[in-house]
Amino acid sequence: MGATLLEIKDLAVQFFTYQGTVRALEGVSLTVQQGEILGLVGETGCGKSVLARCVLRLIADPPGKITAGEIRFKGRDLLKLGRREIRQIRGNEISMIFQEPMSSLNPVFTVGNQMMEVVILHQRVGRDEARRICVDMLRQVKMPDPEQVLAKYPHELSGGMRQRAMIAMELACRPDLLLADEPTTALDVTVQAQVLSILEELTRQSGAAVLFISHDLGVIAQLCDRVAVMYAGHIAEIAPVAELFASPLHPYTSGLLQAIPRIDEGKAALKVIPGAVPGLIDPPRGCRFHPRCGQRLAPCDREVPAFLEPAPGHRVACHLYASGGRG
Repeated sequence: MGATLLEIKDLAVQFFTYQGTVRALEGVSLTVQQGEILGLVGETGCGKSVLARCVLRLIADPPGKITAGEIRFKGRDLLKLGRREIRQIRGNEISMIFQEPMSSLNPVFTVGNQMMEVVILHQRVGRDEARRICVDMLRQVKMPDPEQVLAKYPHELSGGMRQRAMIAMELACRPDLLLADEPTTALDVTVQAQVLSILEELTRQSGAAVLFISHDLGVIAQLCDRVAVMYAGHIAEIAPVAELFASPLHPYTSGLLQAIPRIDEGKAALKVIPGAVPGLIDPPRGCRFHPRCGQRLAPCDREVPAFLEPAPGHRVACHLYASGGRG
């Protein structure tokens, strides 16, 4: 891993709805280093996809609005760039793979037309060279008969083939950063493993950094170098993946890991985190996890915990590790 490629600092995002203001992200800070795969894990609705879309300025305004913070990519604040500048970055320096490729691929154009359009736009090459690049990328993602695939429409491909085509398209311009938003969730386990292997192999070879979003801790453990745990619009913990799984510090992270079914536990009751994820129109004060936390302290329901570093490279936002706590 190299220098810092992406730095998100104190990011806040709100959505203005008829029911009220949804505070989707508040005070979110994290970094992605050159060449690393950073996992972002959390329950559905915690803000993972919103965070990724903010990086590419894909939050629709209205109803959404980035109300505070910075998103620095190669030192430039993406939130201060004009529309033309951000369009030059999208698909070129930063690419994104979505959960369901059918929502990203246009059903009325062939796969080849869509891939070649991206290459021609960002690499300034002719159609023949763009076609050669696309065929080569499809071969790299282990797509059978890549020339024939270019002539097919998205609905003519299986789910796994569509996702491979998306990976090929997003990596064709050799981006520095790839945002992968649960790219294997809709696939069966065998195809999921194949797609993950291809994604890791190609990004390691190219040196691209990856922000990999998932709710699957098994996938995170297999693929990532570091992992950030998100809860209700806040980052709870960030650590190297092996250290987080071996020694989680935040009670929420511990609860997630304990809730994973284990073969050696036989028919023992599955451990669960009590309560439910709070609504983000009126979230709890202080630490947003405190209503469900069995280790809460006096400040937890009124003060947002600061990020502390009890161990080198292992950061946690929890009052347990403040002065007088465990730390």
